[in-house]
Amino acid sequence: MHEDHPHPPLANEQRAQLETLYDEMRPRHLYPLWEVLSALVTPEPQTRALPAKWAYNDVRGYLMRAGDLISAEQAERRVVILENPGLPGESAITPRLYAGLQLVLPGEIAPCHRHSQSALRFIMEGDGAYTAVDGEKAFMKQFDLILTPNWRWHDHGNPSNNPIIWLDGLDIPTIRAMDAQFAERLDQPSHPETEPAGSNRAKFGRGLRPLKAGSVRAEQPREPLFHYPYAEWSASLEALAASETPDPHIGHALEFLNPTTGGAVMPTISAHVRLLPAGFETRTRRSTESAVFTVIEGTGEVEIGDQTYQLSPRDMVVVPSWAATRWKAESKLVLFAYTDRVVQEKLCLYRELCE
Repeated sequence: MHEDHPHPPLANEQRAQLETLYDEMRPRHLYPLWEVLSALVTPEPQTRALPAKWAYNDVRGYLMRAGDLISAEQAERRVVILENPGLPGESAITPRLYAGLQLVLPGEIAPCHRHSQSALRFIMEGDGAYTAVDGEKAFMKQFDLILTPNWRWHDHGNPSNNPIIWLDGLDIPTIRAMDAQFAERLDQPSHPETEPAGSNRAKFGRGLRPLKAGSVRAEQPREPLFHYPYAEWSASLEALAASETPDPHIGHALEFLNPTTGGAVMPTISAHVRLLPAGFETRTRRSTESAVFTVIEGTGEVEIGDQTYQLSPRDMVVVPSWAATRWKAESKLVLFAYTDRVVQEKLCLYRELCE
């Protein structure tokens, strides 16, 4: 498999006999491993995904045009997919992650449904709309993170006077690879209200959780906290930056956590934020996770493999698995990212290389 240990060459007669063998095997759906082993078991990760960048205003223009042509009810979800150029036709930004920008116009409701895919919503533009999870509304502000965990009823509504646009991050390719896709639509546009807005934050958002006799975990949803406001996470990130020197490979970083498990926000998706001080340059880093980044604040550049991208607010960038990556901050650079790291950690596959 390795170039320093090549296979002994095959004689012409041996090759001809092998081809005859293969011809007999093929109709029986049999194939020789030795012909493909080097492609299946590689010295380092191989991916078809490519680095890429999308400018927010470019995508927004197409999304707003779609808003004039199809309603949220007709589309069920009015979304423009960010498709990786190395994965054409797969509706995927990496082999395990999906990304898209979703629009809900004033007065619209994106109807209630649930599915086996887990989703996060990172609010790019607008205030005052909501996502309801099992009947509890989370009112959106710019750069909030809102979760819709798998098989939880959810709908989106916009009672404000302005469009709302968010980045959708889902595990669609992961679920598709497992042939575990299920979806169900509610028989009404919105789920009946079950909890006052903000109940999940009041119960679980302050490092506390309800305590009862018996097993409280069995009485609560697997992901009870589904709203992580920008005002709170940005303050925590600033406090961290004021109290420590930046990590040489990722800067200052905070991971969003599930308060009941202490682990990633969802079973198949991890999410975090980073702050790179003005003038800071990271060292090169590789990791097996694939990641989607959004610029929240600042300007700079990122080198991904042999590609370099200039960064401006709301730009979206995909970093494929094992791509050598280096960040440079011209002004203070704040980033949001979601990745497939949690899946790899559960399977004991995650690795990184910091240079």
